[in-house]
Amino acid sequence: MSSGSNQSTTKEFLEELYKNMKMGADSIINILPKVKDEDLRQELTAELNRYEEFAKDASRQLYDAGGTPEEEGIMTKLMSKMGMAMNTAMDSTSSHLAQMMIEGATMGITENTKLLREYENKSCSESALSLGKQTIRFMEDSVERMKRYL
Repeated sequence: MSSGSNQSTTKEFLEELYKNMKMGADSIINILPKVKDEDLRQELTAELNRYEEFAKDASRQLYDAGGTPEEEGIMTKLMSKMGMAMNTAMDSTSSHLAQMMIEGATMGITENTKLLREYENKSCSESALSLGKQTIRFMEDSVERMKRYL
């Protein structure tokens, strides 16, 4: 990377992307114990692995840019976990779990699209922007895959 501003904007972008991917992974980890349908379990496990791969790639690029990945704070994680527990307490059907995953992925698509739009004109590295685009496509595909379980 050539300029310091390029490196700092790339770091900022990757820090947010990393957090978003870890949030997606944490959501699946929180929901997996409720999944009874084996096909849905396999689908979510594959998605979990992909979220972790994206987080690892963002982390690697972040280190290369001189940054360090940080996850969301403990309170944010705890609130998310509690919200998910409450949301599944009354209804843990595959349809409801798929709906929750669709809503989460849609939030992720929105967050990563806003992030991408904000940083694509700020001399952010092409590899970081490319990773951001890949995460959006993945989550869009995830929404489509989850619709089978509605």
